[in-house]
Amino acid sequence: MKHDPIVELLDESRIGQEIVVCGWIRTFRNDTFIALNDGSTIKNLQLVIDREHFSDDVRKRLTTGAAISAKGELVASQGKGQTTEVKVTELEIHGDADPEEFPIQMKRHTMEFLREKAHLRFRTSTFSAVFRIRHGMTYAVHKYFHENGFYNVHTPIITGSDAEGAGEMFRVTTLDLNDVPKTEDGKIDVKQDFFGKEANLTVSGQLEAELAAMALGKVYTFGPTFRAENSNTSRHLAEFWMIEPEVAFADIVDNMDLAEDFMQYVVKYALDNYADDLEFLDQKERNDEKSKPQNERNELSLIERLKFVAENNFERITYTEAIDILRNSKPFKKKKFKFPVEWGIDLQSEHERFLVEKHFKKPVIITDYPASIKAFYMRQNDDGKTVAAMDILVPGIGEIIGGSQREERLDILMEKCKEFDIPEEHVWWYLDLRKFGSAKHAGFGLGFERLIMFVTGMTNIRDVIPFPRTPMNAEF
Repeated sequence: MKHDPIVELLDESRIGQEIVVCGWIRTFRNDTFIALNDGSTIKNLQLVIDREHFSDDVRKRLTTGAAISAKGELVASQGKGQTTEVKVTELEIHGDADPEEFPIQMKRHTMEFLREKAHLRFRTSTFSAVFRIRHGMTYAVHKYFHENGFYNVHTPIITGSDAEGAGEMFRVTTLDLNDVPKTEDGKIDVKQDFFGKEANLTVSGQLEAELAAMALGKVYTFGPTFRAENSNTSRHLAEFWMIEPEVAFADIVDNMDLAEDFMQYVVKYALDNYADDLEFLDQKERNDEKSKPQNERNELSLIERLKFVAENNFERITYTEAIDILRNSKPFKKKKFKFPVEWGIDLQSEHERFLVEKHFKKPVIITDYPASIKAFYMRQNDDGKTVAAMDILVPGIGEIIGGSQREERLDILMEKCKEFDIPEEHVWWYLDLRKFGSAKHAGFGLGFERLIMFVTGMTNIRDVIPFPRTPMNAEF
C-alpha cells in the first residue's frame, strides 16, 4: 500500500493535501482522536474521525496496538504540541489488538518486563527511539570510514583462533553429542568434526583485519562477535557487535587521533540527525533519575554528555599518571572507592568515571598499560613493563574504546605467545605476517552496544540490542 511516512507529515508544507497514512494506534480518546505512530519518528500523528461516519463496531476495534490505514486531508492542528492532523474520510483496520491480551499498553512498563516482551517492545517510544538511533549509528560508522579511505573487510565468524587468549568461546561442531567420537586416549576426536579441528565463534575480527591492513592500508570490520562469559551484569552480552579498524604504518599516537576523531564524528552525527529521539530519551533519563539518590545521578544530562564528547579535545595521560591521580584523590584518601588502586591492577569503572567526570571534566585517553593486564598482540614498550595500549573513557560509561599499536616484531611476538600459552600452530598465519614486509600498525575495538548505551543513555546493554543473548537466555 502506497502511503506517507508520518515523519514527512508533521510540518505545514503539505497542509491541504489528501494523504494516506499507515501505522499502529497508540491511543484512541473521546471516540474521536487517534494517536498514530508508524516508527518513522518518535512523534505521533493525530487522526480525527467523525463518529457519525464510523460504526460503533469499528470504533470498538480502535484499540492500542491495532494496525490501521487512514485516508484524509492533512490540516493544521487545533491542539497543543502538534502542527498537523488528519481529517479522516476512510479508515481500514488491518489487524486487531485485544486490549485484554496486548501487553504493551499506554502506561509505564519496567525494562525487565519489556525484555520479556522483546518481540513487541519496538512498539514503545523508548525502544523505537533506541533502535532508530542504532540504525543511524550503523550508517554513521560506515560513512566515517568510507569518507576516510578505509575498506570494509568481512572477517570470519567461525574461527580456530582466540584473539584475546581468554578462552571464553562458543564451540562450533557437527559431532553427534550423544555419540561423540573419541581417540584412543579418550579425548574428543576433532579430526572427525566438520573442519577437522576445533572451531569456535569469534570473539574479534582484529587478527584477520591486520592481514588485510598490511595490503590495503586502512581497513575496518563491523560484525557480530561472541563471548561465552557466564556474566549477568548490565554490561555483558554473549552476542554483540564490534567495530575494529586497523591501519598500516600507524603508531599509538595515530591510533589515538583516529579513535578521538571517530568518536566525535559519530556523536555529532547523532546530535545532528536524531534530535527528537535524543530529546525524548534525555527527558526520560531526567524523570528516571528523580527516584535515585543525589549521589547516583548523572551530573550532566544525556545531551550534555554527548556535547561534552563532541566539543572537547580528549585528555591524554599514561596509566602510571592515572594511578597517581587516583591515589592522590579525595575518594581514595577517604576510602570511598570500592576497588583497590595500585599499579598493575586494571582500572574499574568507578576509577575511570572519576578521571573523566570529576578530575579532568573531559573525555580521557589512557595509554601505556602494564603488559600483564593486556593482550599478547600489543606492542611492548622500551621499559619492558608496559605496552603501547590505549583506552578511551567517556562520561557515564567509563571505557568505551580499547586499542593498541600491534607488536610487529616477530621475536617478541613469539615470546608473548609463550607467555600467554598460545600454541604457535594456532596463530602461524598471524606470525607469518611478521616475516614478510612487517611494519608498524595499530587499531582499536569499539563494542557497538557500548556506543549505543552512551548515545541513548540506556543503562543496561540488553536494552540497546534487539534480541539480547545472555546466560540461560536465547529467546526469539
